[in-house]
Amino acid sequence: MATITSARDPENGASGVPVSELDCLAGNPSLITIDRLHAGYDRMQILHDFSLRLPRGKALCLVGPNGAGKSTVLNAIYGFARIFTGTIDVDGYDVTKLPPSAKLKTARTAYVLQTDSVFPDMTVEENLFMGGYLLDRQSDAKKAAEQVLERYPALKARRRERARVLSGGERRLLEISRALIMDPDVLLIDEPSIGLEPRAIDMIFDTLRELRDTRGKTLILVEQNARKGLEFADMGYVLVAGRLVKAGHGKELLADPDMGRLFLGG
Repeated sequence: MATITSARDPENGASGVPVSELDCLAGNPSLITIDRLHAGYDRMQILHDFSLRLPRGKALCLVGPNGAGKSTVLNAIYGFARIFTGTIDVDGYDVTKLPPSAKLKTARTAYVLQTDSVFPDMTVEENLFMGGYLLDRQSDAKKAAEQVLERYPALKARRRERARVLSGGERRLLEISRALIMDPDVLLIDEPSIGLEPRAIDMIFDTLRELRDTRGKTLILVEQNARKGLEFADMGYVLVAGRLVKAGHGKELLADPDMGRLFLGG
């Protein structure tokens, strides 16, 4: 039996998927809880009454039309967006007002941005060291970098090469790997497949799968390639015009005939 919950079109007065349905979909106690979030930038409100439930060690994919507010969810969690009302809780701590640096060090939440954030004139190794800038000792960052390099031979083989020579997939792997230096519990990943060829996309999703299934990381990703994202994710949320209009298990959402209407109508 598919577990899919939905709201009416937000333009017709829907407030979103009921929280009780999100709790049911999550199944287990949530590591990340968002309640009735209204958020945006300056005076512009992008998200309207948005709630979220995600258990530890699971992956949630946010999909929807351009401008639906998907990246704003990630920005709000990490402290890059303005929160008007609502709360964000990670592992029992209210992190709603914490700055980004505290989100990483205190709330153990890291963010892999959509835009290319690799430092091209630094080596692969030096880029990894940058991921440990909040650690108390440089030696700790070097130790963490060595552990990452052992896990990803493709990066280890090029550790002393400048990042500018890496392929698109290798650069994305480096960005994800750098986010792991602080050993976060939660990874926010904006458009992991953007601009990559099919083989590189498969490699990146294999990496994300290993982080979730083997290392127990909790993942929230925004992905324009809805099929790829929902095939991977345990759960999917569909946003339209800043509201959550549908939620369900990833593969079940792919089979939902309403999905095409939602994307085309957004």
